Amino acid sequence: MNVTIFQFFHWYFPAAQNLWNHSKEKAQHLADLGVTHVWLPPAYKSANGTEEPGYAVYDLYDLGEFDQKGTVRTKYGTKQEYIDCINVIHEKKMQVLADIVLNHKLGADEQEEIPVIQVKEDNRNEKTGDEKRIVAYTRFTFPGRNNMYSDYVWDWHSFTGVHGKEGIYLILNEHTSGEWDKVMEEEFGNYDYLMGCDIEFRNPAVLEELKKWGEWYMETTGIDGFRLDALKHINVDFYPGWLSFLREKFQKEIFCMGEYWKSDLDTLLRYMDATSGMIQLFDVPLHFNFHKAARGGKEFDLRTIFDNTLVKARPELAITFVDNHDTQPLQSLESWVDPWFKPHAYAMVLLREQGIPCVFYTALYGASYADGKDGNTPRIDIPPTAELETLMKVRRDKAYGTQADYFDDAHIIGWTRSGADDPYSGCAVLICNGEGGEKTMSMGEKHSGKTMFNVLDDQPNEIVLNDKGEGVFTVDGGKVSVWLLKESNEK
Repeated sequence: MNVTIFQFFHWYFPAAQNLWNHSKEKAQHLADLGVTHVWLPPAYKSANGTEEPGYAVYDLYDLGEFDQKGTVRTKYGTKQEYIDCINVIHEKKMQVLADIVLNHKLGADEQEEIPVIQVKEDNRNEKTGDEKRIVAYTRFTFPGRNNMYSDYVWDWHSFTGVHGKEGIYLILNEHTSGEWDKVMEEEFGNYDYLMGCDIEFRNPAVLEELKKWGEWYMETTGIDGFRLDALKHINVDFYPGWLSFLREKFQKEIFCMGEYWKSDLDTLLRYMDATSGMIQLFDVPLHFNFHKAARGGKEFDLRTIFDNTLVKARPELAITFVDNHDTQPLQSLESWVDPWFKPHAYAMVLLREQGIPCVFYTALYGASYADGKDGNTPRIDIPPTAELETLMKVRRDKAYGTQADYFDDAHIIGWTRSGADDPYSGCAVLICNGEGGEKTMSMGEKHSGKTMFNVLDDQPNEIVLNDKGEGVFTVDGGKVSVWLLKESNEK
């Protein structure tokens, strides 16, 4: 079966609705739609308790078990509810991908007086002033956990940098030697530092603690793989070593996808090469192509939609997506794909041969929220994408076989999938961003004489393939048409 990932959360999911219990309730629905992997959000305690989605990491070992940061549960529920949720997803024959954030920590328990030197915000390689000592929250003792699972204390020797009242400081400990860690990303000169207390991966004690935690986390929860956050801020050598340790420990492959948030294709390819293909990357350039296409309307040339994308250059390692929690409205990285184009974009990630698609929660279930920062902020209402369930079912059952592309028109592009063993598998797809029209495409001679219909049409018209398996397929203006062989969609 085709691999399909589902991102089961969005940034503003209400804590009161308990995501872990909600995911149990929806597990069967996702399985029925052909989902194979469920990506769950960070499960450990945030520095902001239940008020933040888990990316402001406090205690990696607290999965909603200890009274810390004003709460026992996390934003999404308790540790037991999390484990129960994973078990239910496994019962439905799907795998679980855990979102982990190992770049930084926030919400330290104690202050320390530490030696630092300030750097410029826009060029972290450029130091300003002289070495000095400041008082900063850099000591994590986790008193609520009281050394259960680990007695490791994170202090200023465990971190590379910290943000203070006057800006960003490079910590001068025996591991930094007065320099940021070597990362691939050169934005701001060196983008090692992102936020909070930046973890120092050159400290051997830190590396051992993170290995210990990874082993504990997999054994405790039973998760199957990972989604890795903030890759461009972490030494490129860390995750290959860490993943190799876990794969050797558990004697199995561990599915791993990572976020390197940059639209430059060459950078993403260099990261893939540097990590020997161990980590599949989200196709950020493709997302931005979708965003441009949606905003451009009929002025956008659809023939260029896959230009400079991972799915075109390295399809076996590309995770394709339309939107995610960072691109949704009210986020700092907002780049929301306009609703009219979402069926087009989802057809392009779900029904093509290349890449592994990741479906976003709001596209299937919708959302309604405000960010809470401003009482005057209007509420955001995001309706589900009406065509999505049908597209997911077509991927589950019919989007197989050889792909033939028909990218010969700026405003109508199409492709066919010839099908697999099922004589009625296969599909033909047309994408239109201008006036409607038609395109002659071939399903292959094995389908000659068969009838096809548009599954996205309320009153589907039919066409009959000629003796070469060719047909004249149509699409309405600004719409998507997905054609299936008759008798193939009667469920």
